[in-house]
Amino acid sequence: MKLPPDLPLCPSLWRETASPAPAPVKLSRSEAADIAIIGAGFTGLSAALSAIEHGLSAIVLEASEVGWGASGRNGGVVSTKYRVSLSEIAARHGVETARQMYRIGLDAVQCVEDNLQKYGIGDADFARTGNLRCAHNARALAKLVHEAETARVNFGDTGLIALDAATVRHETGSSDYVGGVLTTHGGIIHPLNYARGLAAAVRRGGGAIFERSPVLSTAREGDRTIVNTPEGQVAARYVILATDGYSDITQATAAVRKTVIPFRSAILATAPLDPDLLATVMRTGRSYSETRRMMRWFRPWGSRMLFGGRGAFGREDTKAAFDALETAMKKTFPQLEDVRITHRWSGLVSMTLNSLPQVGKLDRHAGFALGYNGAGIAMSSLMGRRVVDLLVGGTPELGLMRRDRPAQIPLYSFRAPAVRVVAGVYQFLDRVGL
Repeated sequence: MKLPPDLPLCPSLWRETASPAPAPVKLSRSEAADIAIIGAGFTGLSAALSAIEHGLSAIVLEASEVGWGASGRNGGVVSTKYRVSLSEIAARHGVETARQMYRIGLDAVQCVEDNLQKYGIGDADFARTGNLRCAHNARALAKLVHEAETARVNFGDTGLIALDAATVRHETGSSDYVGGVLTTHGGIIHPLNYARGLAAAVRRGGGAIFERSPVLSTAREGDRTIVNTPEGQVAARYVILATDGYSDITQATAAVRKTVIPFRSAILATAPLDPDLLATVMRTGRSYSETRRMMRWFRPWGSRMLFGGRGAFGREDTKAAFDALETAMKKTFPQLEDVRITHRWSGLVSMTLNSLPQVGKLDRHAGFALGYNGAGIAMSSLMGRRVVDLLVGGTPELGLMRRDRPAQIPLYSFRAPAVRVVAGVYQFLDRVGL
């Protein structure tokens, strides 16, 4: 059986500043558990905690280390949002469905806060700062304001506040935007410390986490699934696939591999900013995102600015992609022209066909949760729990994310050129202001 290649660790600011983690332990023997979970990101770790609370024994198997994938590489923005707006959901599926999805989004952020408090994860540095969506033109601003009005009228949500251009310019320090909408739900977090805190809670609760133990194959034998790694195996009643944009490492996750399109997202971190310069940007210390199709975002971490965005094509980082991102940052913030970039890293965002996560069962023994479309910290924390509820016979609220089987992407083998074409069109439309 061919082994997957060694997976290098991502040299990110998060990894450099994270609290220490225990030395990785490989699976090197035969084990048994009620539930085996493939992937030690937010989904898998939350699933393990839920399993423990259900009185089930849990083993998490990770091809690299806890938080190696998207959970340890993202921008640390905790959000209620989906890639598709609630207004669009209401138009396509009705107001009641939109209201249900709205509730789930709020539940997801609350799930993160509950985890932090319940498991004592103080080093995650969570702050409920809200998020400011910055509109790059009048049409985009109108859509944001319409979304805020939809939330007020249909959901009674007064936590979305429209801001004019002068207010957005004062708060962000950028003249790039014509206005925006502040969402008071959500906040910012140190994502790798959050993942490591969840892992510590799993271990304290009696669960086991085996790292550097990629799952190579699974096979059903009687009332158990045998989950094979290079040096050991787990016999489990249930299996959960929680591999998101990294579902192509081995054939063991082939059932969900074609449900998502991995799309590389890159992040820059500046050197600590001089206090006088820092006072001119991100004045309220929240996270900010923009409405361009090739969305970019920024947020503070200490006295640094983190600036991220889509558009790094392919499986590997390229200097050109990071250079383009730095150019975009300095166009948005000319005052940062002479600021040094200290960290550059990237990870894979998993995009789905309908821009919504997928949660469901492969059969009565196996479940899956993935496809967070770049907004996964909160939602994956909640969906990890709800996929366990689903497996043990519950009826968790999943809304439009519920799948009776994974929804595979047609013509999947053409995904890479298709992503390049779509991204190229988006970049052109952004350049001409549409």
